[in-house]
Amino acid sequence: MTDFYNLLRDQLPSLTTALVSLPVAAILGAVLAFRPRRRGTPPHDSQVIHTQIILAVVGALVMLVIGESLARAFGIVGAAGLIRYRARIRDPKDAGVMLCTLGIGLASGVGLYLLAILATVFLLLVLWIVESHTPRSLLHYELKIETGDPFGLRPRIEAVLEHYDLEFILRSCSDGGIRYTTYIPVELSTDLITAELKKLEANGATSFQLERKREA
Repeated sequence: MTDFYNLLRDQLPSLTTALVSLPVAAILGAVLAFRPRRRGTPPHDSQVIHTQIILAVVGALVMLVIGESLARAFGIVGAAGLIRYRARIRDPKDAGVMLCTLGIGLASGVGLYLLAILATVFLLLVLWIVESHTPRSLLHYELKIETGDPFGLRPRIEAVLEHYDLEFILRSCSDGGIRYTTYIPVELSTDLITAELKKLEANGATSFQLERKREA
């Protein structure tokens, strides 16, 4: 137990370095990621921005693990070479997180436990910040309602859509029916929306159709 305590105590200087290095890497990575775009260049992609920030943290973490050890440097190169992405990764940020977990595992493997803990907590904080600013993934739907009283039913339908904080566009409202284009978050079940809409049958709606539209 005494030896383990001494081991942790000896890591305090490197922990102090990490407390400075990781935030500085994240801040400088964010400065580059959010750099002003010149006219005519593609707009910012939030996933790429987040990945660039995470990769800056990965670089700092890897160098903290390596320190002045040439053997660790070769070990990290070998371990990184073992990574094979068999499945398609839709979010490049996930690839950055995988590299971070590799760095955390390497830090744990060489006994840098305090660094591994600090890096995990710091990465969770960075991910929480960047993912809280990630736009929701929306699916395109067409909503069609047949009713004999479209103008009277319209406010009730839109109240349901607003209740679920959905984006929608009125396409038509005429005798016989109403048609909307709406965008529904991936994580929201359409069954909930359909169940709420069916409650409007008592107000004159005769049928509902919520159809997913495939993007071209």
